[in-house]
Amino acid sequence: MSGDGATGSTSRPADDERALLAAPAAPTTVTASITRLARDREPAAERDDLAVETPVALRFNDRNHVVMMASPADLVDFAYGFALSEGIVTDVREIEAVVASPRPEGVSLSIRIPTARAQALAARERNLAGRTGCGVCGVSEIAAVLRPLPRIESGARVSAAAIDRAVLALPALQTRNHPCGALHAAAFADRDGTVRLVREDVGRHNALDKLIGALTRASIDAATGFIVVTSRCSMEMVQKAASCGCAVLVAVSAPTALAVELAEQAGLTVSGLARGAGCNLYSHPERIDTAEAGPARLD
Repeated sequence: MSGDGATGSTSRPADDERALLAAPAAPTTVTASITRLARDREPAAERDDLAVETPVALRFNDRNHVVMMASPADLVDFAYGFALSEGIVTDVREIEAVVASPRPEGVSLSIRIPTARAQALAARERNLAGRTGCGVCGVSEIAAVLRPLPRIESGARVSAAAIDRAVLALPALQTRNHPCGALHAAAFADRDGTVRLVREDVGRHNALDKLIGALTRASIDAATGFIVVTSRCSMEMVQKAASCGCAVLVAVSAPTALAVELAEQAGLTVSGLARGAGCNLYSHPERIDTAEAGPARLD
């Protein structure tokens, strides 16, 4: 699924596809004049594509929660994923409606949830502005930041070769990143390493939220494959992955110490420094079949 941008749309679990058809994606790049410098060449005036970074206000039951800086595409996915990964709701059926509305200064995402959930959310200290992809925005208490995570007891067993295959395939699938080179990606791959879904954003947390939302709306069980992110693996990425039932999280960069600690507690396998020719396993390595470890290639 893709295409729910900032043109104004309403989405409910029963009519997501209709909402997507009515809401083509907003541009995620703009063209700008630059001066290109290169060794042994004179400075040259050229045109280049820049990533669009848009304020996106998330409102729950008509009350402001937080403003995130995000790419203006796949915003209904973003709303679903954010609500689920931040523990605002625990079941997709609790998201009663999502309305994406353009504003002169950005986009408003109005999300309707049960009254009890909205009251619990109102008890948090929040109404903060989020920098690009801030992972703990809207939280002022340490205990809320380090919230309990669901324990992952099962999940697909994945081969090292499948991880390499997915990591090598992902760059070609980052279509929005190709023009500008400034977007993170989060992808879902099945057990053999075939990439099934990709979401992109200027913020790494946003990209993962969009992927979680897309998986949820497509009724895809995250435990049947693994997630790949084109960034470091911070504690918030672990929290978000665990919240959707993902058992294996693969990052192209390294994890933080807290991310590994939380992953151990949650039963999440974290693979880092995955560049297509091997990786490091930081937690729960028992899910990774190393028999086929070694250089992978794309067929």
